[in-house]
Amino acid sequence: MKWFLLLTMLATAILRAQPASAPLTVRPRVAIVGLVHSHVWGHLQRMSELLEADFVGIAEPNPELVAEAKKRAPRVEYFDDYKRMIEAKKPHMVWAFVENNRHLEIVEYCAPRKIHVIFEKPLASNYADAKKIRDLARQHGIQVMTNYQMVWWPSQYAAKAEADKGTIGQVWRLHGVVGHGGPGSEGVTNKFFFQWLTDPVGNGAGALVDFGCYNALWSLWYLGRPQSVYAQVNHIQPQRFPKVEDNAVLVLSYKNGVGIFEGSWDLPRGFQDLEIFGRSGSLYLTSNRVETRKGRESADLPLPALADDRREPISYMIGRLRAGQPVDGLVALDINVEVNEIIEAALESVKTGRAVSLP
Repeated sequence: MKWFLLLTMLATAILRAQPASAPLTVRPRVAIVGLVHSHVWGHLQRMSELLEADFVGIAEPNPELVAEAKKRAPRVEYFDDYKRMIEAKKPHMVWAFVENNRHLEIVEYCAPRKIHVIFEKPLASNYADAKKIRDLARQHGIQVMTNYQMVWWPSQYAAKAEADKGTIGQVWRLHGVVGHGGPGSEGVTNKFFFQWLTDPVGNGAGALVDFGCYNALWSLWYLGRPQSVYAQVNHIQPQRFPKVEDNAVLVLSYKNGVGIFEGSWDLPRGFQDLEIFGRSGSLYLTSNRVETRKGRESADLPLPALADDRREPISYMIGRLRAGQPVDGLVALDINVEVNEIIEAALESVKTGRAVSLP
């Protein structure tokens, strides 16, 4: 099982890798750009305790967010302008926790300076920006990684390895549910995030972008590029989310398959669940479990631990840079450009009420 899991990950890496960069031969210097994305608070302590790199700076103009960050990372130097920080500290890599529609801006500044970049999903707020980011990364030889929480779960790779073994037959149908009760708006760590996440310009849309990117990524991984995309959205809580949809359904159609996905800010609890259907069985995936089922028989799969450098994003990125190896798999550039393409087709489908064919 361990060998097959490794081969599955390697095969995915080969298919989805971006061009390599020169190995980093000095001690890495890393920095954070922006604090307006609430995911930063789950990573800040890890960044402040780095042993394998120097955490050289945080750039954020909002004094409330800076004050909160200083409680958690008091020893790092703070800047109110990311360009000034980059010129002063010359990081090899930045992790940008900014609005989705600012991702291209960050790469436009970092790429000519050979600075590698991590973003929280999605890669960009729209498909055009995603393609420009890829062009800049290739032109300047930098790595751009799109981080998803689910990428660091052993269950993801155990499920894919089992599907690739053929034990459930040919995979033809996916059903994914990703969501929770909606983004919070109270407190310093939430209110500024809420402002742009629920804005169609800052985010790109609402729940369709926020959670549709997970669904598109799963569908690309298991079924490949869809032939068409259909989507519909709802305003379940218009008083809370007046500008954007809070519930979305996507149907990704294939010649001999389908992906049916739901993304919602209206659920009674958190979900990041995926059902994988083959001709002779199915798999049910959550963050910490994979159930295989054939007929009435079911069993939980073992979840082999991931390698140390594939358990969380910062160690992974540092390891790739030191080795001169490209970012690969589900966080790689090409597959995440395709994610943005699917989301854009879904938004067009919402406008027209019809399925949108992909070229």
